Amino acid sequence: MPKMKTKSAAAKRFKVTANGKVKFKKAGKRHNLGHRKNAGSKLAKRKGAIVHPSSAGLAKECLPYS
Repeated sequence: MPKMKTKSAAAKRFKVTANGKVKFKKAGKRHNLGHRKNAGSKLAKRKGAIVHPSSAGLAKECLPYS
């Protein structure tokens, strides 16, 4: 059986934790940080988040060896 290929787009966006949860970084922290976004939203986007369990299976299918 040949090796399964990892979806490189998913590999750039998701990581699987030791407990099997899928984590990701929140969007909107790349530019316009000086005057268009308030401090609370920037602070909330600093940490990553966990993918909802109903969508985590799709992400894990794209990452077969993680």
